[in-house]
Amino acid sequence: MIRPRRNRRTPAIRSMICETKLSSADFILPMFLHEDQVDTPISSMPGVTRWCLESLVREAGEAHALGIPAVVLFPKIEESLKTPGAEESYHSNGLIPRAIRALKEAHPTLCVITDIALDPYNSDGHDGIVRRNSRGELIILNDETIDVLCQQAVCHARAGADIVAPSDMMDGRVAAIRAALDDEDFTDVSILSYTAKYASALYGPFRGALDSAPKDGDKKTYQMDPANSREAVRETLLDEDEGADMLMVKPAGFYLDIISKVRETTTLPVAAYQVSGEYLMLKSAAAGGWLDERTVVLESLTAIKRAGADMILTYFAKSAASWLGEGK
Repeated sequence: MIRPRRNRRTPAIRSMICETKLSSADFILPMFLHEDQVDTPISSMPGVTRWCLESLVREAGEAHALGIPAVVLFPKIEESLKTPGAEESYHSNGLIPRAIRALKEAHPTLCVITDIALDPYNSDGHDGIVRRNSRGELIILNDETIDVLCQQAVCHARAGADIVAPSDMMDGRVAAIRAALDDEDFTDVSILSYTAKYASALYGPFRGALDSAPKDGDKKTYQMDPANSREAVRETLLDEDEGADMLMVKPAGFYLDIISKVRETTTLPVAAYQVSGEYLMLKSAAAGGWLDERTVVLESLTAIKRAGADMILTYFAKSAASWLGEGK
């Protein structure tokens, strides 16, 4: 009699035939930072902290020592520096350029990824530059935004960023950023494009962490409709053609089918972002005693990798790396 259970009989057998294996090298740690000299716990994301620069460097070093190869930086910008044109986003001595330099000096082998978008710097809270048309309707200006994104990407490259990650979802920005980087001889700086970024309800805790929610309107005119999947294929083909080096799906857990579809469409590396709302749901359920945190987190990350992700951005990166290291 054929008995598939024979292949599940012992831990050793299960380990030998395991199809999807997680490791700390799969993770990218998102990190929040601010200008304050003290670290601030983020109330909307228990266990996550908004770091001062010194602590950011220390925390990133601890993550790297666990085998995590990369961090991605998200700044909380002081209100006084936010403007409609988001000029602070490309200030050469701004918070992110200083953080990049400090991280690369302290941890030369750490891969530093930066977010390329205007919402932390924009007084309107949008990923792009905002105008109103003659009817008073809110318009996100695509091409004018791209001009600023290019300056931001070059600024981060000058500071030493290894990878820039445009998360804005403006049309044509990958090609423009690639050209801007190449024109400044940053041909080795990679682009990790947020290719399929959905207008999800799961971003709330993140926006609380950065105080970057839109002041008016929403992001549905540039982020993707959660009901659409073929559109993700179109975005994948466009970003690949424009010169992206890596592609991202965001969120991850609710969009495993999109990760799989993007994986089948491209030969480029695929990243997936387990976003703040996913993190908060798992943390809350575990805190309430309804789920075992370690088991459910590793299961969730395994599912994301099984769907086709080569890299996973997750706030659980340090914990997951520690748990996986304990089994060695």
